[in-house]
Amino acid sequence: MRATGAERVDGNAIRLQFDGPDTFDAWIEAIDRAETYIHFENYILRNDRVGRVFRDALIRKAAQGVQVRVLYDWVGSWATNRRYWKPFREAGVEVRAFNPPSVRNPFGILQRDHRKVVCVDGDVAFVGGFCVGEEWAGKGGHAPWRDTGIEMRGPAAAVCARAFERIWEQIGEPVAREARSRPQDVEPVGDTPVWIIEGEPWRSRVYRETQLIAASARERIWITDPYFVAPFPVGEALTAAARDGVEVRILLPAHNNWPWVGTLSRGGYRGLLEAGVRIFEWQGPMIHAKTTVADGLWSRIGSSNMNFASLLGNWEIDVGVLDEDLAAQMEGLFLADLTSSVEIVLPRSSAVVPEAGPSAGDEGPDPEAARARTSLDPGRTIQERIRKLREGPRGSTGWRIADFVRAGSVLGDALAGHRTLGREDRTVLGTAAGLILVIAAVSAFFPWLVGWFVAVVAGWAGIILGVRAVIQAQRARREEEEREGEA
Repeated sequence: MRATGAERVDGNAIRLQFDGPDTFDAWIEAIDRAETYIHFENYILRNDRVGRVFRDALIRKAAQGVQVRVLYDWVGSWATNRRYWKPFREAGVEVRAFNPPSVRNPFGILQRDHRKVVCVDGDVAFVGGFCVGEEWAGKGGHAPWRDTGIEMRGPAAAVCARAFERIWEQIGEPVAREARSRPQDVEPVGDTPVWIIEGEPWRSRVYRETQLIAASARERIWITDPYFVAPFPVGEALTAAARDGVEVRILLPAHNNWPWVGTLSRGGYRGLLEAGVRIFEWQGPMIHAKTTVADGLWSRIGSSNMNFASLLGNWEIDVGVLDEDLAAQMEGLFLADLTSSVEIVLPRSSAVVPEAGPSAGDEGPDPEAARARTSLDPGRTIQERIRKLREGPRGSTGWRIADFVRAGSVLGDALAGHRTLGREDRTVLGTAAGLILVIAAVSAFFPWLVGWFVAVVAGWAGIILGVRAVIQAQRARREEEEREGEA
């Protein structure tokens, strides 16, 4: 509880979700049964077949008098045109965008609502990595992305609803007091304890949870993550566990929808592999799950990726579960994913490849396909590697905060001489060097441009921060007056 900031919630029934079409069917079924309210929050809502199915379902419930609130992230849903949102508002659905660009809030662009939550009547809630789009349902003969979520019934569902209500209040008028969820009034429906972990900027809750689990595990830690660019302390915790004899496995996508993130993620493989961590790359279209399972007992399922943006910068939501049955399902799912994966190993000259025999928690040997291995140094020329990046999956985008974090880490290692850089790291270092040289050239030939840019940005930031300080002072006074009035 101290690590995650979340209290234990008892009396719940849970169900694992790992197939996009089946998951969406469960969401629609819960929405159709709503009687009082629906809280629908997602990083991405697309104006495609899947997005329109959910829009129509939510509009139908609003027409029946159900309170429907939809919260989406402006950056995540930037490509969703305004026509998509108009029918919501015409039907009386409350729709809000999280942190759209604003002159009054220029720093909001750095903090995103990356959560994926559906709450219905405080009786059932869904949390996980599933966004609303055809990628997660499959299209035109293409398999859906692999993702993982959890369905909860019982008091934990009402706790999820309260989490939604808190972020809803961050960006507008709060939910009316009489309409707020009351977890203490929800009757138990099962015997599974859960922790609803609400990630907030700089609270580092999943960050600390991962370190705690790495320090506490005795047998195995299996992690699935799509954008693994772990902060140094997290990586150190995992390597320390591996050196202590804990079986640490990490499953990542081989074909990342953010190709640069995939490249930067590979830049961190070497240190993990040298410590005994086993890394696998899933060969399907994309694996988007964000999960951890440890010692066949503890599971985490949610929206948090293992990178700085998720762990320290975004609003996230994850569910921690202490349950052997769910952990067994999670481990079975992990092993099933390994059948479509390739293990990454160090070059034979510098590492001994472990046998793929039985491991802690396995019913038998690893699946046959998981024995396929590829070297960390693939041997391609830089021209071939750049061409491969350009030919990456459709829909890929540019660099994110996590990418620059990895570049900064590599640059620091190079300057300090901590270690010899591998091929992936050298590519990142060369790219960072090129960017720095471009900035140096612009500063040398156009100093007035740099000066004006710094002056405008600093002045803008100073004005915004000053106004915000005044607003915060006024808000504090109002809250103090309200507390005195209630007393």
